Amino acid sequence: MYDVNKELEKAGIIPVVAINDADKAVPMAKALVSGGLPVIEVTFRTEAAEQAIKNITAEVEGAIVIAGTVLTVEQAERAVNAGARGIVAPGLNPKTALWCKEHDVPFCPGVQTPSEIEQALDLGITYVKFFPAEPAGGLKMIKAVAAPYTMMHFMPTGGLNAENVKEYLKYDKIFACGGSWIAKGSLIDNNEFDKIEELAKEASAIVKEIRG
Repeated sequence: MYDVNKELEKAGIIPVVAINDADKAVPMAKALVSGGLPVIEVTFRTEAAEQAIKNITAEVEGAIVIAGTVLTVEQAERAVNAGARGIVAPGLNPKTALWCKEHDVPFCPGVQTPSEIEQALDLGITYVKFFPAEPAGGLKMIKAVAAPYTMMHFMPTGGLNAENVKEYLKYDKIFACGGSWIAKGSLIDNNEFDKIEELAKEASAIVKEIRG
């Protein structure tokens, strides 16, 4: 299985994007890669997501695309066929988890509770998304639930920004952080790709500052 989790860990911050126009996916992805954030989570919240993944995969050198907000096996299959190197979900759907396992597709499900963490472990999953991070108690909550599960690695997403992400990155159980502030939908819609590259550079600098 391709170890996309190592790519996420190396990047540190993963831009989480919702694209309304697939034609804008390539310049958006080029801006992120140029800014030092090559791993891009394209969420299945829009009709353009599948085509956007295809476009980025085909045209943007250095980009590693994962599909986010994947709720069903059907969406996971579409995402992988489009070129996604991994699947991220807001929750833990056992059907999606098993499909990914059968097809050697990295799967990072969303969890909050010890019971969900144990369900993930039972499925052989040790890299999970903690969602929604800030509303669910933030770093304090992650440290509390992580304590009994020393083998687990977390990717907090939801409510993170350029200020609070620093504290998350300092915690050794967090392998990456998801951030929607870097390539907001409004920036993409308005073709503000220079701004996206600027925000990506700032985020990449934060990762280097914290992790070296």
